[in-house]
Amino acid sequence: MGRIVLVFFIMAVIAAVVIGVALLGRGSRAGKPALEEPREILKRRYAAGEIDEDEYLRRMSGLSQDW
Repeated sequence: MGRIVLVFFIMAVIAAVVIGVALLGRGSRAGKPALEEPREILKRRYAAGEIDEDEYLRRMSGLSQDW
C-alpha cells in the first residue's frame, strides 16, 4: 500500500514539473513583441508626426539601397 502511494506521489510531482515548464515556456513567448520591420517603423513614425516627409523619404530610400 505504501509503495502505491509513493509511486502516485512521484508521478504527480513529475506531472506538475512538466506542466509548470510548459506553462512557463508558453508565457515567455507570448510576452515578447514581434520585431518590427524598419519600413513599418518609419511608416508608424511618419503617421505619428515624429518625422517629416523629407526625413521619411530619405530614410526609405536608404533602406532600399543594397549595401
